[in-house]
Amino acid sequence: MKNRLYPAVLERGPRGTFGAWFPDFPGCVAGGRSQQETIEKAENKLAQTVDALAEQSRPLPEPTPIERIVLPKGCDLLAYFIVGVNPPNPSERVNVYLPKSLIGRIDRRATELGMSRSSFFGFAATHALTMFPGHSIFLADAVETRSKVHKTGRLRAEKPPAKKTRGKLKA
Repeated sequence: MKNRLYPAVLERGPRGTFGAWFPDFPGCVAGGRSQQETIEKAENKLAQTVDALAEQSRPLPEPTPIERIVLPKGCDLLAYFIVGVNPPNPSERVNVYLPKSLIGRIDRRATELGMSRSSFFGFAATHALTMFPGHSIFLADAVETRSKVHKTGRLRAEKPPAKKTRGKLKA
């Protein structure tokens, strides 16, 4: 999805403060002591709101043209401004098999960073793709393989260990 541009209203608040709000996102408001601080907070608040909608699989509203914005009674309008957002890509569930010890390390680090496991994987993958663009790297010590290459050149998954039977042997 391409960048969306949403109008915002910058208004004067009490005692020299400022406020900003988005007609297309009720409850998405920001305030500050300067116009610049208020606009920066409004941009961050809109990004958070868009992320929350994406997590709930809710569509983004169509931007309201500035000429159709209805100001509430008592609004001390200073200016309209536009904020662009890049809606996040939809997520897709994938199954990944990793050693349990690595998953434990990932979960601990994600918790330290205040992230979910999925967010951590996304961050790590994005970081790796940014660090090594267009390069093929393989860190043999960092990855435990789950299949073996045989002389025929084909891949064969490792066989699971044979189950032990208790007591009687079957004939």
